[in-house]
Amino acid sequence: MKKLPLLILVFVSTLSFGQIEDALVFLEAKDPAVVAAALADPSTILSQAAIDRKTAQGTSIDDRDVPLNETQKSAIEAATGITVYAKSKWMNALYVRGTETNINNLLNLNFVTAVEFMDKSLNRPFETPIAKDKFEIENQERVIYNYGDATNQTTMLNVDYLHENDYTGEDIIVAFMDNGYPGVLTNPAYATLRNEGRLLGYYDFVDRVTNPNGTGSHGSSTFSDAAGFLDGDFVGTAPNASYYLFVTEDGGDENPVEEAYWVEALERADSLGVYVVNTSLSYRDFSPNYPQYTYTYEDLDGQTTLGARGANHAYDKGMIMVNSAGNNGNESFPWVGSPADSPGVLTIGAVNSSGDYVSFSAIGPTVDGRVKPDVMAKGRNAAIVDQFGDVTTASGTSFSSPITAGAVASLWQAVPNLKNSVVMQAIRESADKYNNPTNQMGYGIPDFGDALNALLLLGVEEQMQDYHFALYPNPVSTQINISFPKSSESAEFSLFNILGEKVLQTNITTFKNSIDVSGLSSGMYIASITSNNKTTSYKIIKK
Repeated sequence: MKKLPLLILVFVSTLSFGQIEDALVFLEAKDPAVVAAALADPSTILSQAAIDRKTAQGTSIDDRDVPLNETQKSAIEAATGITVYAKSKWMNALYVRGTETNINNLLNLNFVTAVEFMDKSLNRPFETPIAKDKFEIENQERVIYNYGDATNQTTMLNVDYLHENDYTGEDIIVAFMDNGYPGVLTNPAYATLRNEGRLLGYYDFVDRVTNPNGTGSHGSSTFSDAAGFLDGDFVGTAPNASYYLFVTEDGGDENPVEEAYWVEALERADSLGVYVVNTSLSYRDFSPNYPQYTYTYEDLDGQTTLGARGANHAYDKGMIMVNSAGNNGNESFPWVGSPADSPGVLTIGAVNSSGDYVSFSAIGPTVDGRVKPDVMAKGRNAAIVDQFGDVTTASGTSFSSPITAGAVASLWQAVPNLKNSVVMQAIRESADKYNNPTNQMGYGIPDFGDALNALLLLGVEEQMQDYHFALYPNPVSTQINISFPKSSESAEFSLFNILGEKVLQTNITTFKNSIDVSGLSSGMYIASITSNNKTTSYKIIKK
């Protein structure tokens, strides 16, 4: 809960010293020589875990992974009236605070290419927001139980099927972004995590200190739904994953700078080899001191906000961002906030124990017509472990998100070489409303057992294609395509009818791998492919 006296102090300070603004300052393109050297030896800019994850998924390492120019950053820090709060190597930009004049003066530096003010009135028209406490739902009174009740939220998504098959998040690195994790170093729910060395690190991007406590306990509660383990009482959805904890939310204020902290933490997560990121935060309107910063519905197009832009980069870099939809579903502005609006984010809404939509869960679609939320999980009276180690319940999409994030981590353990886009789509397609999505439920409640089986089959198919030819489509109408295995670049293709008569023969290569069969009669044929002194036959149906 934001404290009014602090807000008043900030307001007085603003009046006393002139209008203070926040802005993104974009830098010139990174030095090609520096970029080339870094890409020649990626270990100088990324951890080995990050390199391994990108290699396994075929994700490129490019200039965005190269840190921004620290000399240029220092020059901006030394500029009159400017404070640098965060940096983004992906956007090649700094998040700064100062007067409008002082920020605009940065354009006089020959390496500054553009300035984007967080006050949209300085860039475009804006609407006056209505400020509210984003944790209003979560901070409602909780009931303390003597025993755990994580069964419903786990079986609802069929995550128990993952666990029964030994997919519990092992070897998958997960990062949490929240306001603080007090008690995480002593809480018995994380004793196994600590003892096994799977709490990999923590950092407070707001205060720039290596400390997990932050300015609130919201993160302690959300974290438990994925990582918590109390033998016989409570099990999170990814109890054997490894975790980083990042504080990106400032409990003393509500300002777009928090989005900049979040993007910077995303970049840190990527460099550390993180697979899954959980964010139980949503941005749309800010503190009463900053009405000019509010996002309109038109801003929430998945491309405009600072958070969405950062999320899109993170998605492109191979991670899966799982984000709460928001708790404003029954308000005058009911739509999902940011970064939940990003197309690269798996956005999670809330249902009750029966799988029914709960009214506070933010809805879609986005302004550009995309389905949001993506899927749903329990968010009404979800079981959690609080900062003191007590099992209790809490409500909000803040909890449906980590329940799902842990499930994603456990699922991805089974197929770590598959791309994030493939895993996300399998989750959507497993949901009960995939063929008929709604504004309230998105694609519905996912079945992680179905998603696992689909991905395992896909993984086998992709692995087979590494060593075998593949023909598609089949049945075929006009043109058949041949996918080559790694060991071959050319082959002889023959086609026989059911009488054994050869009706077609040609040479194919990796570049000339399509064959016109439109002139053939309908029926069954046998395709024969010979390469490297080995012949393989395939049954083809011509429509």
